[in-house]
Amino acid sequence: MINKIINSPAEAVAEIHDGATVMIGGFGEAGSPIELIHALIDQGAKNLTVISNNTGSGHVGLAALIENKQVAKTICSFPRTANSKVFPELYNAGLIELELVPQGTLAERIRAGGAGIPAFYTPASVNTPLSIGKESRVFNDKEYVLEYGLKADFALVKAETADRYGNLLYHATARNFGPIMCTASEMAIVQSKRIVEPGQIDPETVITPGIFVQKVVEVANPLHESQLVEQNMSYP
Repeated sequence: MINKIINSPAEAVAEIHDGATVMIGGFGEAGSPIELIHALIDQGAKNLTVISNNTGSGHVGLAALIENKQVAKTICSFPRTANSKVFPELYNAGLIELELVPQGTLAERIRAGGAGIPAFYTPASVNTPLSIGKESRVFNDKEYVLEYGLKADFALVKAETADRYGNLLYHATARNFGPIMCTASEMAIVQSKRIVEPGQIDPETVITPGIFVQKVVEVANPLHESQLVEQNMSYP
């Protein structure tokens, strides 16, 4: 029988290698897989390309991964937020590369990658610095910019409920990029607040089918980024 349950976050991220491209779910705090990210910091893989919505807050989670000099490049929509301290300093010092992508375009690039669509045209970024050097075409008298689908070696995702087959449910907006990141990665690694027996999830409610998930680890009491930032915590 298929069993995708892994014993610990450390074991779950053990295969992530130097130079890997890693998608990391989360919209700010919502859906951020803190425990998996911290396990990746402990694991030590370097020269990573991280695809995410933002670059983290304070000195925990994704921000801590960046602060630990493990990320060479980030592809994201919001590299600087109210509590973003690490990324701006490293970027201004020339120590990390940024590919800035409008949020809707980022979501569609990931979705396209998972759907096997190599590229698509979008009106977003036309006549802005983000369109410089990119192919464009006119359709029905309107200009569009060519954007390429995104794929990754690994995805780190947070779910609310999973079973041992890897079927996933999410909590409200914590879903965000999780489902499409699972489809666009070679190995989707998921931390779930609870793991239930097969059959306990109504098939009609499954958001991410287990075929797109390779590893699931239970984290019953996940950390919350905002609380860690408020307490001025740092990792490691």
